[in-house]
Amino acid sequence: MTTKEESPFPMDTQNPSAPPCAESRTAGKNHPRVGGLLHDNARHTERFTVIGNHLAQHPELSLVARGLALYLQSLPAGAPVDIKTLATRFPEGRDRIAAALRDLEAHGYLRRTRERVPGGRIVTRTVSCNRPGHRGRTGEDQAPGPPKKRQPPRKRLLPAVPQPGYPATALLQQDTDLLTTLRRHDPRLLLSAMDTQHLAHGVAAWLERDLTPSDVRDALTAHLPTEPLHRPAALLAHRLTAQLPPLPPHRPPAPPPDVRHPLQTCDGCDRAFRAPAPGRCRDCRCDPPGALPA
Repeated sequence: MTTKEESPFPMDTQNPSAPPCAESRTAGKNHPRVGGLLHDNARHTERFTVIGNHLAQHPELSLVARGLALYLQSLPAGAPVDIKTLATRFPEGRDRIAAALRDLEAHGYLRRTRERVPGGRIVTRTVSCNRPGHRGRTGEDQAPGPPKKRQPPRKRLLPAVPQPGYPATALLQQDTDLLTTLRRHDPRLLLSAMDTQHLAHGVAAWLERDLTPSDVRDALTAHLPTEPLHRPAALLAHRLTAQLPPLPPHRPPAPPPDVRHPLQTCDGCDRAFRAPAPGRCRDCRCDPPGALPA
């Protein structure tokens, strides 16, 4: 028989520093579900795969499809994932695995394409997508095999330059000569033939504004930056556009020069006068008919 220990404090003594007793919760309200899921997680530092909840909790995919997607995403690039290989790895059988692959393909977690490889053989290329709709780096460029030849980076186009009103061939040749001599003023201004042809039209637009080649050369080479010029043609194109002088004021065309006709002998008075053809001078043409010349 157990006895109750007596408290050293009287029953009517209260401790003012002790917190008041919490009220009991009402049954069924704000109470954690008994028997619910708890997590005992440890942080992975190696050999792990990140899976999104959109796959783990997908409302339309079966557990077989979700588990197969998890397995595919954990494999290294180039691993065989055909139905025969997967059927030997899992007990679900070929039919269920094939159906799971079709479901993953329908929901965007898998892409399968048939390609012809050198030698005429047709293979199936399988790409596992951990986030449907995201078109990033695929397993196609990660697959083992002979390395593909990397294409050289595409050269960026030069900015547009002003165009002359009358692009004469002789004027463009003069502009080309001007541009090819810029490297004598600064070795960094070495231009290719294509860049020179592009910039020549801009130089022609400057020369149309009553500027000399020396004026254009000074404008292109003055106050260049001290750091290396990675794209000197782009810098020159910018200067030709940003510093383009205005057009000169309009000048009326010069009057045509006086035409001097050859000397003629007047048929009426034998005097010399200038006319395009023989005949009578102005005085004889003014006399009345039948009158003697003055």
